Amino acid sequence: MKQKTHILTIIVLAQFMCTSLWFASNAVMPDLIVKLDLQSTDLGYITSSVQFGFIIGTLVYAAFTIADRFHPSNVFLISAMLGAIANLLIALDVSFSQILIFRFLTGFFLAGIYPVGMKIAADYFEKGLGKALGFLVGALVLGTALPHLIASMEVSYDWRLVLIITSVLAVVGGLLIKLFVGEGPFRSKLQVPKFRSIGLVFKNKEFRAASFGYFGHMWELYAFWAFVPVILAQYRGYHVEAINIPLLSFFIIGLGGLACVFGGYLSEYWGSKKVAAWALGFSGICCLLSPFMFQIPLPFFIAFLIFWGLVVIADSPLFSSLVAKNVKTELKGTALTIVTCIGFAITIVSIQLISFLVELVSFKYVYLILVIGPGLGVFALFKK
Repeated sequence: MKQKTHILTIIVLAQFMCTSLWFASNAVMPDLIVKLDLQSTDLGYITSSVQFGFIIGTLVYAAFTIADRFHPSNVFLISAMLGAIANLLIALDVSFSQILIFRFLTGFFLAGIYPVGMKIAADYFEKGLGKALGFLVGALVLGTALPHLIASMEVSYDWRLVLIITSVLAVVGGLLIKLFVGEGPFRSKLQVPKFRSIGLVFKNKEFRAASFGYFGHMWELYAFWAFVPVILAQYRGYHVEAINIPLLSFFIIGLGGLACVFGGYLSEYWGSKKVAAWALGFSGICCLLSPFMFQIPLPFFIAFLIFWGLVVIADSPLFSSLVAKNVKTELKGTALTIVTCIGFAITIVSIQLISFLVELVSFKYVYLILVIGPGLGVFALFKK
């Protein structure tokens, strides 16, 4: 038991370090806007390029069943190092189109970090997987929020420091997995690529239910995360309030890590499916209430966003647990990767849709569109 706790701690720490690459460019977006004379709408393109890279990466990793054929720790390390290099290249004197390319490459190699990290955890934890993945996705959330914290520090520093720190963290995280995490006792190695595996996994009814619930969850999650700084800026402009946008963005996104851990513990008593459904329901209610959040006093506005940030992510590890439990052991890594791939493809649609609607509709009503995801996700979970 002590050894498993030790292994989980290392996986969680490594996941936290490596996923800091995800929103590194978003944290320095104000500096990039000034440096390259960008438009605020370019935030959507930069975020979507990471997501698109992640999608293509997961397709490649899944099609060649890389996480199931090769040692996951090697895949994790190599992906972390290449992702760190792609992230660091933005610190050079580059154009906007080059930034999009480097963010695409960062997303591509994140496909060998996030789902592979879940695969490694699944190889160690056959029982209590929901709780283990709760810690793991919690680390992802903190890693995602970390660049906002770095950007919020009231010190004079070059914006490139954010990129340097996140790249170094990613390399260290990859080395932790390689040096201290061995082959899990529940790993079953796949010897040759099975390209039909992608279609076969969806024949399982419970697997489909978990997958489509996850897809609904993803429609909302990354669009919310990407636009948290925008929502805060919109509120500040509407009320002329003094708001530390990077710091608040860190707390709104980062506290979701606690929700992942708490949800993982609750799943031990109530089951992953039920807890995931409740989280989806609450986040859907937040979507419906979003037009009113701009009209309430600042303390209640912040509390509302923090609550939304908690429930929007709490179900993520539970869906991953349900997916892993309803697929053959030798295809677990591939199943997690392909489901994650489709989920992130959905995030591009929702992020770009909101970026488009911001120009056409009052910002108060834009985020109502996110309710589609939780609504369809809950329906998919309980459809007979």
